[in-house]
Amino acid sequence: MPKVLRIIDTVLTFLENWTLFLAVMIALFSLFVNVVLRYGFHSSLAWSEELVREVIILTTFIGASAAIKRRAMIKIDAVEQIFPSLKYPLAFFGYLVTLCFSVFIFYFGWKMAALQVLTQQKTIILEIPLVYLYAILPVMGVFMFLRTIQVIVEDIQTIRNPSS
Repeated sequence: MPKVLRIIDTVLTFLENWTLFLAVMIALFSLFVNVVLRYGFHSSLAWSEELVREVIILTTFIGASAAIKRRAMIKIDAVEQIFPSLKYPLAFFGYLVTLCFSVFIFYFGWKMAALQVLTQQKTIILEIPLVYLYAILPVMGVFMFLRTIQVIVEDIQTIRNPSS
């Protein structure tokens, strides 16, 4: 793999892993505290559920990039199993669709985030500016695009050097 792609892989892996880890840990902690408060003290945190909802959004989109790296995206591979010679053409078609989707998500995510800057909307309880939530979309588009390029390069190297 070219040096630039290795550097991008290292940076994206670090960002994905730590973002996912911290987000899930914060959500679990807030839910745990909320459950203890609810059942132990008959009181609850109003913001806990909203925080978890935002964490689910974040982890879903960032997890899409991590899934591409691990080649864990959902796909139907029945044709590939029946006709093994179509493995790489179908894979490259899937990569093309993923690249188009990532550009689509980047473009429209950028427009949605820009709209949120103009309207200055916030979440109901935590009052987090919605631009932060919508900014996940273009970031995810870039991450997915880079990860897909990385997987394409790996597949091309595998085709050229099947023994390695």
